[in-house]
Amino acid sequence: MSEPAADLAHTALPLFPLQMVLFPGAILGLKIFEARYLDLISDCLRRVQPFGVVCLRAGSEASRARGQELEAVGTLAHIEDVDAEQAGILRVRCRGGQRFKLSGTPTQRENGLWQASVALQRADPVRTPGPAVLPTVTALADAIKKLKEQDHTPFAPPFLLDDAGWVANRWCELLPISLAAKQKLMELDDPMIRLSLVDGYLRDKKVVVG
Repeated sequence: MSEPAADLAHTALPLFPLQMVLFPGAILGLKIFEARYLDLISDCLRRVQPFGVVCLRAGSEASRARGQELEAVGTLAHIEDVDAEQAGILRVRCRGGQRFKLSGTPTQRENGLWQASVALQRADPVRTPGPAVLPTVTALADAIKKLKEQDHTPFAPPFLLDDAGWVANRWCELLPISLAAKQKLMELDDPMIRLSLVDGYLRDKKVVVG
């Protein structure tokens, strides 16, 4: 589900702070049991709108306010499936959408839910990976094939191996790097630069050669 940018630009977007970086196109699975987030999911379903995922720069996910610091750039999370596991608990599957930048200071509702006005960032332009990074593209294709053989696919099809931004984002999800590093990669506007940085990391770690 999606919502026009013009609508989001004039509403306070509900925020879900997590100790992770959500990349566009990523699958996000959530187990929801806190009342404020049950309300968030219910409201988003009723309004047919996404919510925003922002990485916690400081503080814990369980905290209602004290010590929480949010990154200034996050990603829309579009709800794709909701399952009531049991009373008071929801399993929610989301897909990462457009990136956004907080355009004002986040505020909290009485129930502790964060919200903020946001400015949507442009989606990555579709760029074909160049010859220099093709080994990194091939390595991702091989990883997807092996995971599928094990009945485990962490990425949602279609697999856009001819799209530099898609390849870079999927590698960013897999790489064992800090949240701060993932945040900086997610924020990059040029997908070719993002993929080039990923390629350099994989070559340094001898994951990719050639």
